[in-house]
Amino acid sequence: MIIRGAESRDAAALAAIYGHHVLHGLGTFEEDAPAEDEMDRRRVAIANHGLPYLVAEAEGRVLGYAYASPFRQRPGYRFTVEDSVYVAPDALGKGIGRAVLSAVLQQCEALGLRQVMAVIGDSGNTASIGLHRALGFADAGLGRGLGFKFGRWVDIVFMQKPLNGGEGRAPDATGLRLGV
Repeated sequence: MIIRGAESRDAAALAAIYGHHVLHGLGTFEEDAPAEDEMDRRRVAIANHGLPYLVAEAEGRVLGYAYASPFRQRPGYRFTVEDSVYVAPDALGKGIGRAVLSAVLQQCEALGLRQVMAVIGDSGNTASIGLHRALGFADAGLGRGLGFKFGRWVDIVFMQKPLNGGEGRAPDATGLRLGV
């Protein structure tokens, strides 16, 4: 398996993986699966912020992806990102998510970022919660019934991982390019 930057040629795979989770899972509250061109537009938007958007590939097939996006658009949040990670349904439980998200976290640390937030759909999403815990995220709160999908109210689990000393000292970088 290799971890590499996502490219336009990956749009179909990104759309297929994410589309599965949109239509069958609670990890995202999106209800309509985005088309390939929309997935590529989103990838480019992340790249325009200078943030990592990575894929895990084996034998020429994208098995999963992860990226970091701005947590919020206001300048005070420029040292904080939100992570996202999705794995092809037939590749779940094989370490793909851990590998690709670990690489995203390493790149975020190299960028001088200070906090990574995980905003996990569904308090019953033990796989994502467990993955984040294994990578050093701590519980940061629970939003009860914040989303409505598949005919029911769904919680959001907030988890947080400090990078580069977190809030322990002043930042030594300029942070994210916001408003791009």
